[in-house]
Amino acid sequence: MSILLTHAYYLSTDPKEQRIMKPYPPLGQLYISGYLQERRIQNYIFDTTFSSKEKQLRFIATKKPEIVAIYANLMTKVEVIKLIKILKTEALYGFPKIVLGGPDVSYNTENYLRSGAQYIVIGEGEETLYELHQAIVNKTDIHDISGIAYLKDDKVVKTAARIKMKDLSLLPLPNRKAIDMQKYLDTWKNNHGVSSMTVSTQRGCPYTCKWCSTAVYGQSYRRRPAKLVAQELAMLKHEYNPDTIWFVDDVFTVSHKWLTEFHKEVIQQDAVIPFECITRAERLNDNVLQQLKEAGCYRIWIGAESGSQKIVDAMDRRVKVETVREAIQKTNALGMETGTFIMVGYPGENEQDIAETIHHLKVANPTHFTITVAYPIKGTSLYNEIENDITVQPDWNTSTDRDIDFRRTYHRKFYDFAVRRIVNEVHYFKNKKNTIEKLKLKIKSIAALLFMKYYKFK
Repeated sequence: MSILLTHAYYLSTDPKEQRIMKPYPPLGQLYISGYLQERRIQNYIFDTTFSSKEKQLRFIATKKPEIVAIYANLMTKVEVIKLIKILKTEALYGFPKIVLGGPDVSYNTENYLRSGAQYIVIGEGEETLYELHQAIVNKTDIHDISGIAYLKDDKVVKTAARIKMKDLSLLPLPNRKAIDMQKYLDTWKNNHGVSSMTVSTQRGCPYTCKWCSTAVYGQSYRRRPAKLVAQELAMLKHEYNPDTIWFVDDVFTVSHKWLTEFHKEVIQQDAVIPFECITRAERLNDNVLQQLKEAGCYRIWIGAESGSQKIVDAMDRRVKVETVREAIQKTNALGMETGTFIMVGYPGENEQDIAETIHHLKVANPTHFTITVAYPIKGTSLYNEIENDITVQPDWNTSTDRDIDFRRTYHRKFYDFAVRRIVNEVHYFKNKKNTIEKLKLKIKSIAALLFMKYYKFK
């Protein structure tokens, strides 16, 4: 009995990502494929990133897998539902068993089941999908499988929660040979002059940020041995020769002991590849920064979310804004690039908080920053806090959590213009040479401020 692993992200239909052109492969599904392959379970991956739904469906019609396992997240949910309906209604595809996993399914289980999925994998997928496959093949009781949900007599049944994998050294490497990795490398190289690959060293995050979803790996901390990570990097260096690595971990330097081992191993194994990672400011110090640099780190993303301590505390970030600034400044001083994340429109945020964020970005002076308007993801503390204040709740089947809106301090459009204000004001500050460009940025910044004033009282 074969399994097809697939998803529903099509780069060709995403204008924003086509402008950015920094795609990465479905690493989670590559891990599952490697796990199944190690247990001699026939599986295929149809990676839709550079393909289309039409080609995906033709592949399924040709292979007629008994199980189609689809990864669903916030961005792909609507397309996943469309795919399910096609597979459920058209005999051409052999009516496969449809299994869903990913971060969006845990708190939307019933909706996905009533949309046509037969089984939901809640949490980590490797062990659960393997056991579900065995139960389907052997026609044994699926109720004994931990970490799944299904409909029985039109009611949702959830089995016992899956115990998280403790020893990640037992995980086989992602099955990167199952997809066209060169396509990703070439796309990066052609658009940015460098190629990039992803590596995962940990699962879970021990921190409690209210807006962050921990639906798959939970509020935990589990790490692959540093020696094995270095071995993986050495293999990637030999087989693919990427210019850079993106570590997908939530907090790369959470363990200083692990980082010391990693630093030693990548140097001993000649596995140094320039990399970027995400971490928290309080998990950086002079020694950690030096180790990161020597191990190949060229860019560190340091979470802040706001320059207002009031908002940072409301998010339960448990860090001082001053600590974030100092970490960014120290990293810059060592010759590494810095990045930070900013979120506006968080409950309680006012005009003064926006001003403090602009000040924070100017003083900290990160090389890069990204900015978004806060939205509540179901299952997070933020969602639970604002649930009774939701003002826009679109149809679930045709929308995502990004489309939900709630009662904020000011009108929603205030925060849209706050984004423009922050971006233009900070870029004006950073622009030291081009007088005409500086003038344009200042005009845009002032215009955004005027619109903010207008929508403040709407």
